[in-house]
Amino acid sequence: MSLIAGVVGVQGNVSEHATAIERACEARGEGVIVHEIRTAGVVPECDLLAMPGGESTTISRLVHREGIAEEIVDHVDAGKPLLATCAGLIVAAADAQDDRVETLNLLDVHVERNAFGRQKDSFEAPLEVAGLEEPFPGVFIRAPVIDRVGDATVLAEWEGRPVAVQQGSVVGTSFHPELTQDNRIHELAFFE
Repeated sequence: MSLIAGVVGVQGNVSEHATAIERACEARGEGVIVHEIRTAGVVPECDLLAMPGGESTTISRLVHREGIAEEIVDHVDAGKPLLATCAGLIVAAADAQDDRVETLNLLDVHVERNAFGRQKDSFEAPLEVAGLEEPFPGVFIRAPVIDRVGDATVLAEWEGRPVAVQQGSVVGTSFHPELTQDNRIHELAFFE
């Protein structure tokens, strides 16, 4: 029987996450069916979920307007895994330090939007990630900074600042693991 995965598809790297989920499941010998989620009613069927990057104010507005936000919270409350990347991390945080973003309060962290710079400041960095033996190639594009960590566990830092955290079944990253051919962050989020 195949796992059911969902990628919140209101904005961002939806197809890239779908492909990364397929690779991660294949590496674990799991079959998977991936759904792009744009309306309410799909998340409750999902075993695992990804919330991609994009523009956090837009993602926040659309997941609340479409009724997806409450379903994501229920998914996490049921102990099911969620990987939230870049803008997804901002929406999953307790505090986005921006009144335009209605967060889901799934990670006890405060984030600062675009703190690593604008698009032209994008970079890739080798990250030492807890649970991974070899460095992970973190791709940072207009990435947020996690500037306060409460009950979440820091999984990785760059230049002394947290860039990956975990709290319960939720993993949040400032970087874009779906933009690499390395599926270890997706495996970590969904199977560890």
